[in-house]
Amino acid sequence: MKMAFVVHNEYFSSRVMQLLKDAGIDYYTRWDHATGKGHGTEPHIGSGTYASTNAVLMIAFREDAPLEKLIALITEANQGIARADDRIRLFQVPLEHLV
Repeated sequence: MKMAFVVHNEYFSSRVMQLLKDAGIDYYTRWDHATGKGHGTEPHIGSGTYASTNAVLMIAFREDAPLEKLIALITEANQGIARADDRIRLFQVPLEHLV
């Protein structure tokens, strides 16, 4: 089992939700208005010069196929996003237990 965290600028929320739908994923936990700064990216702190915020999706996968499909769809979508700072990020970690 695996866990994925999908982090993206809230501007792209509708696009990310369509990617989940296209991958056949209808299960997730979502946090809106997340703030922070990634490696080599501009801050997203919700005020001042950096007024944008991120959304974070946490998705637990029992099978690899939907995760692999989502990774492929995000990779494809990122090719159409001009600024590297705005690209959709996916962080994958092992999931030991799901109760």
